[in-house]
Amino acid sequence: MKVTEHIKNAKGETLFSFELIPPVKGRSIQELYNNIDPLIEFKPPFIDVTTSREEYIYIDRDGLLDKKLTRMRPGTVGICASIKHKYQVDTVPHILCGGFTKEETEYVLIDCHYLGIENVMALRGDARSEQKYFEPTKGGHAYAVNLVEQIHNLNQGKYLHEMIENDDHADFCIGVAGYPEKHLEAPSLQSDLKRLKQKVDAGADYVVTQMFFDNQKYFQFVAAAREMGITVPIIPGIKPMAVKRHLQLLPQVFRIDLPQDLIDAVDACSDNKAVRQVGVEWAIQQSKELKAAGVPVLHYYSMGKSDNIHAIAREVF
Repeated sequence: MKVTEHIKNAKGETLFSFELIPPVKGRSIQELYNNIDPLIEFKPPFIDVTTSREEYIYIDRDGLLDKKLTRMRPGTVGICASIKHKYQVDTVPHILCGGFTKEETEYVLIDCHYLGIENVMALRGDARSEQKYFEPTKGGHAYAVNLVEQIHNLNQGKYLHEMIENDDHADFCIGVAGYPEKHLEAPSLQSDLKRLKQKVDAGADYVVTQMFFDNQKYFQFVAAAREMGITVPIIPGIKPMAVKRHLQLLPQVFRIDLPQDLIDAVDACSDNKAVRQVGVEWAIQQSKELKAAGVPVLHYYSMGKSDNIHAIAREVF
């Protein structure tokens, strides 16, 4: 079932969903299952699975370093199919511009269609670690809006090099990212909203926001999006703070502001166990306020661990 159908069928009730990252290459998928199992009691209608960019590694070959491109966390589509089969829950693979040609993207989408995966998240992706700015892959898309257009075209039976008319074409529900405090590369929030409107006009069906720690940022973002004519569901993304270094890391990497009350609470913690509890309590209050406001879904960024997400969901759902 499509994400938008789940939202419609909920009839105003706030749904619970979360995002996973694939295990590092060579690790067991059982690690994912162990973190999914405790969260199934909250009946997530869908689970997102991220896709990692390729990265350079250096392999020692007889004293010489050989530079190779590799993906440290492969298997997104296989994991989605496995979760769907094991838990009977819809899955949402993340489809990236970065690291994929248009042809490779088409093949991934065809695999998803064959596996009965009806939802995809269309993202530009980040720059590789050695790049200062995002650089499009040769033969790939430069912007998420172009990726949305490709997926939308596939839904119409329009492949990259031919039009195939049949009754078995894909019909993906397309999610895209939104940024309540603007994308780090955008010159202004207004220009970023215009980019979001372009993605929706190109065929996006719903929006999931980047993390934020001040709900007013989300409410103001939704109001501004509606004023611009964006009518699709806008799902808030919540990430509970987990370690003290997040005070520096999150604002630096994601260009977000942290509320002073949260900063003070984390600063007062003696260790990361205490920080994790502060993060849980802050996210509970965030979630309760958002749920009371009638958001369609509360979407949690789990980063591969579920104990704090479970503690939050237990108080909210």
